[in-house]
Amino acid sequence: MASLKLRNIKKIYPATQEDKKARKKNKGDEPEKKNNLQITDEGVVAVQAFDLDIADKEFIVLVGPSGCGKSTTLRMIAGLEEITEGELYIGDRLVNDVAPKDRDIAMVFQNYALYPHMTVYENMAFSLKLKKAPKDEIDRKVKEAAEILGITEYLNRRPKALSGGQRQRVAIGRAIVREPQVFLMDEPLSNLDAKLRNQMRAELIKLRQRIDTTFVYVTHDQTEAMTLGDRIVIMRDGFIQQIGTPQEVFNHPANLFVAGFIGTPQMNFFSDAQLLREGDAYCVEVNKCRVALPADKCATLKAKGVESRSVTLGVRPEHITLCKAGEGLPATVDVSEMMGSQIHLHVNMDGKDVVMVLNTVDLPEEYKQGFRFGGSINFIFGGNVAHVFDAESGENLI
Repeated sequence: MASLKLRNIKKIYPATQEDKKARKKNKGDEPEKKNNLQITDEGVVAVQAFDLDIADKEFIVLVGPSGCGKSTTLRMIAGLEEITEGELYIGDRLVNDVAPKDRDIAMVFQNYALYPHMTVYENMAFSLKLKKAPKDEIDRKVKEAAEILGITEYLNRRPKALSGGQRQRVAIGRAIVREPQVFLMDEPLSNLDAKLRNQMRAELIKLRQRIDTTFVYVTHDQTEAMTLGDRIVIMRDGFIQQIGTPQEVFNHPANLFVAGFIGTPQMNFFSDAQLLREGDAYCVEVNKCRVALPADKCATLKAKGVESRSVTLGVRPEHITLCKAGEGLPATVDVSEMMGSQIHLHVNMDGKDVVMVLNTVDLPEEYKQGFRFGGSINFIFGGNVAHVFDAESGENLI
């Protein structure tokens, strides 16, 4: 088992002739963007200033939208991509120039990467045979891994005779038998259907508890990130946006991007809100409705010297509640989605779409039979669940 240290890691893909011509044409302008990634004279910067310490036996999840640099970072850890700048340590060993086979890591790919002409047993044993491990040791390790993953009965089958979930278990088993210092997983569940993905997510949690090693896991699925990770690294355009536990990034998002990316349905944003200071007290105002902030948030704002200003207010859908007519914020119903024990309600507030998640058992009597399209409702939220973001930088002020 081992810790990992990534020190100011940077990845630049060399500029093409087309990129160089564009740079020359626009010389003196702001750095260009290619799919939101910066283009310099050296090339396209895919990962920038990536700095992270991963503890021994920690489960770290890299999450973000497509093209944010998370898979590139994983491939640099694996040695499949060269590191342009920075240092990578596995344990106490600098491995920038160490070949992938000598890094003592195992990687599970999105597309399984199994040998179709080999049986499950042969696929799992292949890396050990290359190392010329004794036959009895190979047999023991393969059967132990198969037992852990529940695929013992499939050891004599070939991959084409297996379902997607079973193939993924084989791919994970092939990694387990190597007993690596670090497991790397690149979106291993993305090819599975929703039900199987949920099942495999639970299996990964159990697996982690049984083999207890260091995991670095890449996904674009925030549900996977929130349920699997000890800590989450949220990335955007090659930069780290926030590092924290699932609860930290959910309750205290660092900026508007993190707040909008983490949470389903997405956080509601009110870009025309006002933060008002009266002495040591603060409140937020939306459409002339004022909500006082609690003492701890007021203390934080006061310590930062924040004065009255325009802000972007964020409120999660599950933190909005209905209130009586004439109170709170008025809106009209657009869409009502019954989700079993919850209703996802989309309402229109002065032309802005607001989403709220309501528990059916807590609904007032008049709404027990559902919400009528175009019907009037009033909603409110507490100051304790309000997120206040700087209108210009998007940084969280609290």
